[in-house]
Amino acid sequence: MTASDRAREILQLAAKAADSKGAEDLVALDVSGPLPLTDIFLLASGRVERNVVAIAGEIEDQLNDAGVKTLRREGKAEGRWVLLDFGDLVVHVFHEEDRMYYSLERLWKDCPVVPLQLPVHETAD
Repeated sequence: MTASDRAREILQLAAKAADSKGAEDLVALDVSGPLPLTDIFLLASGRVERNVVAIAGEIEDQLNDAGVKTLRREGKAEGRWVLLDFGDLVVHVFHEEDRMYYSLERLWKDCPVVPLQLPVHETAD
């Protein structure tokens, strides 16, 4: 089984929202095979707690504005690991230290990576 087209569509919205708030190391994993309850995990990192909360807030706002309901939200008060459940998509926004510690990419290493379509950012030379 592979992730639905709808899951892939909301993934792109979430990834763009995360990117707009400075999220780093965005990775999407198709977990539809081993997990019957969701299709895709989006993992993102923020450098500090405020950044983690801002990233999660922007993702939630953008998806809610697009008609995607938040089914569950956890961890926003602490700003270390925020989980947002949108049904077909579950977003994990980590403080970079917590992401290294929990290493979800390692736990789900057998799941295929879903490509993200993000804007290219200009860098100063």
